[in-house]
Amino acid sequence: MIQITICPSCASNRIKTVRQDWTGKFQGQSYTVPSLEFYECPDCGERIYDREAMRRIEAHSPAFAMRHVETKAHVKAHA
Repeated sequence: MIQITICPSCASNRIKTVRQDWTGKFQGQSYTVPSLEFYECPDCGERIYDREAMRRIEAHSPAFAMRHVETKAHVKAHA
């Protein structure tokens, strides 16, 4: 995980790493990423996600699941 010591939004030095279940929503459908690690600023609420966190969010997101299905269908159609 990257090291962040200053919040890029408010310049607070109180930004911290948190690990918690993260819930998102796509087209009215909720989904959860268990035990996601990211930075959160207690002063302004800014959240920062590193590359690994974003990959985990994408892996659980229905938006990306649909894209993977479309890609597989496209590959099969052109095989």
